[in-house]
Amino acid sequence: MKSQTIAPKRWWFIMPIVFITYSLAYLDRANFSFASAAGINDDLGITKGMSSLLGALFFLGYFFFQIPGALYAERRSVKKLIFWCLILWGGCASLTGVVSNIPMLAAIRFVLGVVEAAVMPAMLIYISNWFTKSERSRANTFLILGNPVTVLWMSVVSGYLIESFGWREMFIIEGIPAVIWAVAWWFLVQDKPDQAKWMSESEKAALQAQLQKEQEGIKAVRNYGEAFRNRNVILLCLQYFAWSIGVYGFVLWLPSILRNGSQMGMVEAGWLSAVPYLVATIAMIVVSWASDKTQNRKLFVWPLLLIGALAFLGSYLVGSSNFWLSYTLLVIAGGAMYAPYGPFFAIIPEMLPRNVAGGAMALINSMGALGSFVGSWIVGYLNGATGSPAASYIFMGAALLASVWLTLIVKPAQNKTSPPMHGAKHA
Repeated sequence: MKSQTIAPKRWWFIMPIVFITYSLAYLDRANFSFASAAGINDDLGITKGMSSLLGALFFLGYFFFQIPGALYAERRSVKKLIFWCLILWGGCASLTGVVSNIPMLAAIRFVLGVVEAAVMPAMLIYISNWFTKSERSRANTFLILGNPVTVLWMSVVSGYLIESFGWREMFIIEGIPAVIWAVAWWFLVQDKPDQAKWMSESEKAALQAQLQKEQEGIKAVRNYGEAFRNRNVILLCLQYFAWSIGVYGFVLWLPSILRNGSQMGMVEAGWLSAVPYLVATIAMIVVSWASDKTQNRKLFVWPLLLIGALAFLGSYLVGSSNFWLSYTLLVIAGGAMYAPYGPFFAIIPEMLPRNVAGGAMALINSMGALGSFVGSWIVGYLNGATGSPAASYIFMGAALLASVWLTLIVKPAQNKTSPPMHGAKHA
């Protein structure tokens, strides 16, 4: 428990920065769903099938550049990488507001995916440099909270911006904060604790000793090839692929599903779209705290994904004729799908040594991006082809059930984390 008292100020210095950065990445990724619900398709002559592909193109760019981004972050600098990413993705997001044809929009969506690809693995690497095992699930959760909290306020703000100005102005306005934040990031962030002027030498030494001690109990892995062939890494890649199908099918198409389910305006759809993310935010904080307290990661992943799957299937069974019950089940599905992120991303650095953990997290996250591509494309296609969200609920529910099974057969190396206790005696 001593690790709890190492420089508590780290939370106050680092977490707000991490949270804001990931929030801005998420803002410029998810607002496309509001443009889709607000008429971008009619204005640019986009068919329903093309719309789902455009929404999904982002994830293709995101898929290909995860591992290169993680390698640069691990071997060079998280600070420099994220600085340039912020400027580029803010610019791309604003440029979406001035597109006049489909190829231009497709190119911008793909490039946006490329420049945002590095954010998640780089931030997870950054957190693992600053926080110990007993803190990591909570630290990861503060990072990933940027996702539902952003969608929470973005759902409301985007609804108002579209209502007041239009979808073009929404993109232009929402891209600017990332560019401004890049300047703040550059002056606020240090890559490693030993570069921090706000920590005392004794705090730096204590943190470094604790992080080093945690590495002693993990079996050595020579290189990325060996790490990527690890049974658990392969299972977690498949698990995250299936999980992401549910999450991104939900995120990208919720406003459209709501508007089709009952004839409502953009502001109402914005407010109703926000509720699942409020539930998700609370659930994520509670689950990550419990996971760090018990040091049991899997127990806080699969049961929640099972609840999400059952809620999707329940929403399908209820049908759009009972809008409010169907909507309540979607709120439960959203909250349950988001809650396990913190514990999930704490599994990897506890199973693999630091020299390969970042690359493994990037590989897993890239498979999540591929799942997101499949989920957002197929959910959009099913909604368009069938004229109702029923088929897509079944698809998302089935994907989540697959992720539950894959989580259950992962075997975390629990026994590997006990040797540091012996090391503590002769440390």
